[in-house]
Amino acid sequence: MFINLLPIDLLSKNFVPTTMFEEEKFIKAGNITGQARDYGKSLITEGASVLKILDKVEDFIMKKGAGIAFPAQISFNNVAAHACSDEQDETTISADDVIKLDVGAHVDGYIGDTALTVNLSGQYKELVDASKEALQQASKLFTPGTATGEIGRVIQDTITDKGFSPVRNLSGHGLALYQIHTSPQIPNVFLKDSTELKENMTVACEPFATNGKGAIAEHGTATVFTLIGKRPVRSPFAREVLKKIESYNGLPFTTRWLSKEFGVGKTKLALKELDRAGIIHGHPPLKEIGNGLVSQHEHTFLVRDTPIITTKIDE
Repeated sequence: MFINLLPIDLLSKNFVPTTMFEEEKFIKAGNITGQARDYGKSLITEGASVLKILDKVEDFIMKKGAGIAFPAQISFNNVAAHACSDEQDETTISADDVIKLDVGAHVDGYIGDTALTVNLSGQYKELVDASKEALQQASKLFTPGTATGEIGRVIQDTITDKGFSPVRNLSGHGLALYQIHTSPQIPNVFLKDSTELKENMTVACEPFATNGKGAIAEHGTATVFTLIGKRPVRSPFAREVLKKIESYNGLPFTTRWLSKEFGVGKTKLALKELDRAGIIHGHPPLKEIGNGLVSQHEHTFLVRDTPIITTKIDE
């Protein structure tokens, strides 16, 4: 579940049908992503280091022969997404936390995207179940001809029937080669959108439920970034860091990866220069505007008469 808040003109709008050869890679990527999600879930125990969990999940993906589609993320409580530990993060898991684990892997650019919510105490079971059941109900609809607005209706109705609110300004999305966010948008509320799913579309659906106001806003410092442009840079160290960023093929990256290679200070200076130049775009954590708790579940789909859930392993 990587949420994209880039301007609409930076998003790909073109749907390219999946070929059989691409389908194999897409399904493999989803399978590895699902395995990584379940592995990460097993690591979420009281007192565990968030930084170590994320490192282990990413290592798992690479050992399975896939690439990391976006940095693994763990977001707590009223933060819906985009919380990604830096190299100095000492945060640990508390049994009372509502914990969102978001994982992505790719095989030659074909992407799997998945997320789940863990609450060790069970105190917020109803909230966690709301997003999970919304995803289960929506999963039946990823067939050719389904209007995306109707998927939003099912998600909204399922969550509100349980006494919670869907997060209206977050949505699912299409997936393309080395692109986390393409058309179509998969809303979490009903929209009068006549956009229809087409056979062989690859999409991620990610319902968010909250006991807050039902919306998020950016809050805090970004540790996740995306390369959005190419321009000359002055300093040699910024050019060196940019070269590494370009090796990610346009996929999101995190400060932690760069700091391991270039050091904390050099990385911060380089990212600051690249951000000022409009070469990278930061994605700060996304906080619920009413300070409500947020749960999330996500799967990746191949649109068919019988939808294929590529990330469904074991929940």
